[in-house]
Amino acid sequence: MAEKPKDLSAKTSGTVQLTSSIEDQIRLREEKARDLRARGQHPYGNAVHVGATAEHVKEVHGGDSAEALEKEYTLPYSLAGRVMAIRTMGKVTFLSLRDRTGDLQAFIKKDKVGEEAYEALKLLDLGDIAWVRGRAMRTRTGELSIEADQGGFRLLTKALRPLPEKWHGLSDVETRYRQRYVDLTVNPQVREAFRRRAKLVSGLRRFLDERCFVEVETPVLHTPEQAGGAAARPFETHHNALDLTLKLRIATELHLKRLIVGGLERVYEVGRIFRNEGIDRKHNPEFTMVEFYQAYATYEDLMKLTEELIARLALEVTGNLIVPYQGVEIDWRAPWPRISMVGEVAKAYGIGGSSATEQLDGLARLSPEQWAAKVTDREDLNKLSRTASTGEQIAWAFEALTERKLPEDRPVFVVDHPIEVSPLARKRDSEPRLVDRFEAFAGGMEIANAFSELNDPRDQEARFRAQVDAARRGDQEAMPYDHDYVRALEHGMPPTAGEGIGIDRLAMLFTDSPSIRDVVLFPLLKPEQGEGA
Repeated sequence: MAEKPKDLSAKTSGTVQLTSSIEDQIRLREEKARDLRARGQHPYGNAVHVGATAEHVKEVHGGDSAEALEKEYTLPYSLAGRVMAIRTMGKVTFLSLRDRTGDLQAFIKKDKVGEEAYEALKLLDLGDIAWVRGRAMRTRTGELSIEADQGGFRLLTKALRPLPEKWHGLSDVETRYRQRYVDLTVNPQVREAFRRRAKLVSGLRRFLDERCFVEVETPVLHTPEQAGGAAARPFETHHNALDLTLKLRIATELHLKRLIVGGLERVYEVGRIFRNEGIDRKHNPEFTMVEFYQAYATYEDLMKLTEELIARLALEVTGNLIVPYQGVEIDWRAPWPRISMVGEVAKAYGIGGSSATEQLDGLARLSPEQWAAKVTDREDLNKLSRTASTGEQIAWAFEALTERKLPEDRPVFVVDHPIEVSPLARKRDSEPRLVDRFEAFAGGMEIANAFSELNDPRDQEARFRAQVDAARRGDQEAMPYDHDYVRALEHGMPPTAGEGIGIDRLAMLFTDSPSIRDVVLFPLLKPEQGEGA
């Protein structure tokens, strides 16, 4: 019967060399790599079989006692991972190995693995990547471990740069975002956030595929007249061979609707979008969005689809329909409340009326001074000064005054949007100053935007001309006049509804992340001092 070792389990930090600087530690590790080579052991080895994960071993043997494992003497498991803790006492060493599924302890005895392999342990540092093979066992205190057998230990990769001193809690936000590879290594909850994000995207695709949507790809590089589909400022680049000024897409909308004209009828794209805008907790210059378009549907049909889609994603990703976000429990179950943009703004300014038409008439009579009277923020007032219509003023007032008052514990649909701020949406038949559109909000953020699509080519021409006029007045987010898109509409687009959903913001909500940079693997940051020199 094998000896039951005294538990030296992996809660200690191991053989950290106390040197004066990172450079000293790197030099010391380089010396160890040279020593390994001198022993005939490659410090960047290869060709090992990894047949198990930490999670698998725990699932299979989590309920087995030490006696049962001793009696059964399991077949050998082989796994590899980063060394997160080392503890050695004489001829016994414990390692904590972290693979993609979690941590598992390795128990290494000199008389089991052989003297040569055991001597190599002296050259092991935290952060190295090692391989172990052996049976499952438990230590005296019950720690599930892998006991390395003969030839059952190898150092695979020598890490020259040490992990952060407090590897269990890398907390400097700038460092976490800039060195995401370290963040993922030392913070398991960060790995889990990105696994949830991946599960969100795969669930989204599955939902749309089940409903006969076709996934497509559209261009990222647009000619200047095609760089539309949203109110945003694009990035610009240049194609040398064609000598063309091009812009990175700010939306996939106009190309996807061309495909509706072509008869695909149900299409979607999960794509990277690029907008030359500010950076804050809800905005990153490049982000991921799904846009989908369905012929013979209306924005009201998409409300029902959105409720079903996001509730299902919440359940698949988090395991619950009520999900905590920044201290608030958000209930994703349908139906979501509907809130009128026009109605809320009218209420804020004391405008009466039982219908949107009466409220619009009342708001249209407000003077610029009356619009400004309820706002003190200088930036908001600057935005108001750039508005040129009642519709733009309503959208401004909603953002400045009422958006922050939306329910915190429920997602909501905001409806009754003015036509002036919806250049691609269909006019409402009963009130042509409004469009058939909704925006979905949750957690204090817009997460989706949808509308019944404008398919009248002459109306679309007029809307594009209005956008061109706005650009002449200095609006850097106005859309260009896309002549080819109008030509496509002239061929006839069926009545259609379309929607865009921000993947990053949904990921924030389903991982309880306060910033979009927490769910983007490599967010854009200012270069470090001296970087690129």
